[in-house]
Amino acid sequence: MSGLVRTAHRVIQTCVKSSGLTGAIVSRTQTPVKRDFTRGIWHMSCSTRMDSTSASTSLLNNHSKTCGCGCGLKALHTKGERELVEFLTEEIVAERKAQKVKTLPTEVDGFTVKADSAEVTLSKQLKDELVTITFNVNHTVDTEDFGEDAQPEKQEFSEMRSKPQFEVDLVRGDTTLGFTCSFLQEPPSTNADEYNDIFGIDEVTLYKGEWSEKVYAVAGDVLDGYLYDLLMNLLEEKGVSNEFVQKLSDFSTAYEHTAYINLLESISKFTIGKQ
Repeated sequence: MSGLVRTAHRVIQTCVKSSGLTGAIVSRTQTPVKRDFTRGIWHMSCSTRMDSTSASTSLLNNHSKTCGCGCGLKALHTKGERELVEFLTEEIVAERKAQKVKTLPTEVDGFTVKADSAEVTLSKQLKDELVTITFNVNHTVDTEDFGEDAQPEKQEFSEMRSKPQFEVDLVRGDTTLGFTCSFLQEPPSTNADEYNDIFGIDEVTLYKGEWSEKVYAVAGDVLDGYLYDLLMNLLEEKGVSNEFVQKLSDFSTAYEHTAYINLLESISKFTIGKQ
């Protein structure tokens, strides 16, 4: 693929992402992305809730009658607390039914998975270097775009996917060649002769020891087109290809969904007073 074609496409993508701001350096920390459609809107649009009524009412009706309001020792004294627990019970049931991946994998395409709350690290040891990929699932979920011709009812039930910004570090000894990458806004072309990457390089840096704000970094959109192509080829050789990045999105989507369900359950327990 010629550098000119790829460079032109990157310029278009930069305009979409930056809204007119060019040459902006991307931080090596996760940039929050606003969720356009919340899960609540998606589920509240459904006409029925499977198993929701019996599940929500049984939770409250099983309390002892020690307190006059019927909460027993659960401290659900307010209307807001009771309604919140009822809704959370329904929401958890619905989310678990919608959950596609019940057990998260411990490996993604040869990369070992290590997770710490919202932070995820994928690592693979090569002959002379360690390849690590880190990302944060917070604020990374959005609905899949069906385009301008999509029917409203299809958009309403569109799949929610996590597409996080991610860091790729190639570590040799105490030196790290680091890349900040993100998913491109537009879907790849189906034409084999056209540019078809699903992710791009936002920033490149090289440093010894620990990274700090003092380390120089260059934005991907100001790189020479041919150099950009060579760096993309390097990432592919290290295992960070289009196919791998798609799998990264699949894992991130499943992981974020699991974290969301866990959060709902924790809020429910907190409201009931059961820690």
